[in-house]
Amino acid sequence: MLLSPASAGCDRCARVRLTLALQQVLALPGVLDAPAVPPCLRRPPDLFPEAPVSALTPPARQIDPRGMRFGAGVSAIVLLVALVANLPWLAVLVGINLAVSAAFGTRLFLPSRPWPAVRRALRLAPPIELEHEYPPRFAQTLGAMVVGLATIAFLLSAPVVAWLLVAAVIALQTLLAVTGICVGCRLYFLRWWVPAQIARLFRRADGWVGTAPRPIRYPD
Repeated sequence: MLLSPASAGCDRCARVRLTLALQQVLALPGVLDAPAVPPCLRRPPDLFPEAPVSALTPPARQIDPRGMRFGAGVSAIVLLVALVANLPWLAVLVGINLAVSAAFGTRLFLPSRPWPAVRRALRLAPPIELEHEYPPRFAQTLGAMVVGLATIAFLLSAPVVAWLLVAAVIALQTLLAVTGICVGCRLYFLRWWVPAQIARLFRRADGWVGTAPRPIRYPD
């Protein structure tokens, strides 16, 4: 009896499944030789593997690191404009946005929002590797705290101290935008108790807003 190629392939897959099942039941690897796995049973490679799960990197959104670099560059420019034009309110607004993004997810970081359109306009390929969202959010937490201290300095009529703190944030944001080095992200993985507590707050906030723990997908 002649079989079509499709029928023969299905029959081979069935035999392979049966052989693998018998091996697992018998627990005798030497008795049954493992057959070559046909294409129908092979899993395609995962283009976006999940980050290793730990207390600091639980299941959460995976983001494009280039988007964070873009947002850091935009926010550094905005803070520089605030510094040069002596606009404390503009620096405070950037600090508020950093705090909101750190608390509820980087998708709320306004300077990074244009990145998908920029990526499509420049016809850039999807990232080779995605980044866990928590380390950048921790870095944003630190940035928001520094701008918060600057805000207090403004209220206490200490503009020199305030602008020095803002300049420190500008320097760190510029470093991230130009080189990809995120100082706050590196501090996140040091062995101290603060990142673990912040990660716990991130998980709780993600539960409140219903953030889905899945990576970004690029249809194009």
